Amino acid sequence: MNRLAQSAVLFLLGATLLHAGATDLYLRYVKAGLQPLLLASGAVLVATALATAWYERGRQRGAEHTGAGHREPRIAWLLLLPLLALILVAPPALGSYSATRTGTALQEPPAYAALPPTGPLRLSVVDYATRAAYDHGRTLTGRRIEITGFLVLDADGTPYLVRMALNCCAADAQPVKIGLTGRIPPVLQPDTWLRVTGVYTPRQSRDPVNDGPIPWFEATTVTPTPQPRDPYDESWNN
Repeated sequence: MNRLAQSAVLFLLGATLLHAGATDLYLRYVKAGLQPLLLASGAVLVATALATAWYERGRQRGAEHTGAGHREPRIAWLLLLPLLALILVAPPALGSYSATRTGTALQEPPAYAALPPTGPLRLSVVDYATRAAYDHGRTLTGRRIEITGFLVLDADGTPYLVRMALNCCAADAQPVKIGLTGRIPPVLQPDTWLRVTGVYTPRQSRDPVNDGPIPWFEATTVTPTPQPRDPYDESWNN
């Protein structure tokens, strides 16, 4: 593979990073806070590719003038195809397949943020799960609560509301699970994103994968909803 082909690969890789960082595509791979670094990396790769191509074209013209030039096999350009696929085909966010094979990552937080004293609560899966499992629902009892996540069904058909939580990137994403009871429509499919309203219940169970705690939620209304802009829960980074 000659330097022109190398520079083309570098350019396409940099352009891919810039494209991902300038759109919501990067949220499929890394947490939102890494966007500036992603854009900076893409810009450096593009600049390096252009400088390499400019230098190599000048060197090749000199070599052709002296009769010392040679050509590399064109098959090397096939290395560009995986990068083109990365641009054209965005991978889906991790979903029920990963969640059913990974134990809940629920952790007890050092403290709990204050909640509004009255009115309905809109909580993340992680926030509800930690308060229900470790604070025993002290701030949740008697409150109307709304939670958004995707549906997971275990081998017995038991429904769970799940959000994949990550520290850095999708490679370290782990599920946090809430068991669902109450008025659950029987025809929902796994990976369907749901907005669930209901109330706290003290019921808890253990995750069969890692024996971690799984709190439960009593649903009164279940509504399919579009996947959020950022499909991962990054509350552990806040």
